Amino acid sequence: MVFRKKADVILEFKPDILVIPECEHPDKLKFKSNSEIPNDILWFGTNSHKGLGVFSYGNFKFKTHNNYNSKLQIIAPISVTGFNINFTLFAVWASSPKTSKYKYIGQVWKALRCYKDLIANSNTLLVGDFNSNTIWDKPKRVWNHSKVVRLLEKKGIYSTYHKHHKQVQGKEQHATFYMYRHKDKTYHLDYCFVSGDLIEKLKSVEVGDYNSWIKYSDHMPLIITFDTHSVQ
Repeated sequence: MVFRKKADVILEFKPDILVIPECEHPDKLKFKSNSEIPNDILWFGTNSHKGLGVFSYGNFKFKTHNNYNSKLQIIAPISVTGFNINFTLFAVWASSPKTSKYKYIGQVWKALRCYKDLIANSNTLLVGDFNSNTIWDKPKRVWNHSKVVRLLEKKGIYSTYHKHHKQVQGKEQHATFYMYRHKDKTYHLDYCFVSGDLIEKLKSVEVGDYNSWIKYSDHMPLIITFDTHSVQ
């Protein structure tokens, strides 16, 4: 929250695209006078203090896909153009709507079904806070984290963190979330899934260090870098 007060910290890493869950509405984003200003912004949500923000600091331009379903809270398909590449970015902040039995990963599961024609085995990314992990699977439930992962893999889409660090779902070495900011209450909830063509161009996957980032958020940044020379 209060992204305007924290933007400069993450901008030191020179991101092209930022996906910021729990982000205030752009009308509230009064950055410091010397802060780098994004050249494109999309925001989704109903609470102006806490929505899902997507920011471009490179040459990428955004357009919300015509099929966006605001009832899926909050998984937003975005058409991205720039740097001689077009791709579909699904920005994710999986929430727990009071009016739906589909909570957190259930919202993602519903979105995968709703947007099945948009989810391709090339130029596709799903990025953000999924609020989920295999450790909470309920096997008899139609949807759970493992079933979402398998569904994506059938479409040729994989978790960058697990591929790069050779990790197993549910046994992650690095935490992305510290409950109540306690160092001993760790979970891996944030993901970047990408299609196979982009996995091949993956250069690095970093998870923010607790001591460096906990003063800013209970979630650590997930920083994904691709080999831009090979992206066509």
